[in-house]
Amino acid sequence: MKVLWSPQAESERNAAIDYIAEDNLVAALDLDVRIDALVDRLTEFPRMGKPGRVEGTRELVVHEHYALVYELFEEEIHILSFLHSSRQYPPLSVD
Repeated sequence: MKVLWSPQAESERNAAIDYIAEDNLVAALDLDVRIDALVDRLTEFPRMGKPGRVEGTRELVVHEHYALVYELFEEEIHILSFLHSSRQYPPLSVD
């Protein structure tokens, strides 16, 4: 399966890695490697994440504080967001 990262998810991932690297470069690199390994595994087992909080999505915990939100489309995995556990998800709508 092909994996496609949304610009938002890539930005969130990079921001998290950069933030962690400010205090602990080794931990940041370890998290980055862990993300890559789990995404590789996801290509083999695309339903390994639990059903998401938003209909049609799935969520895969990559670390106790981070999760990937993704959707499945035929032979593609679309990673929509890289979430920190402290963030409100899904975002509250403003009416």
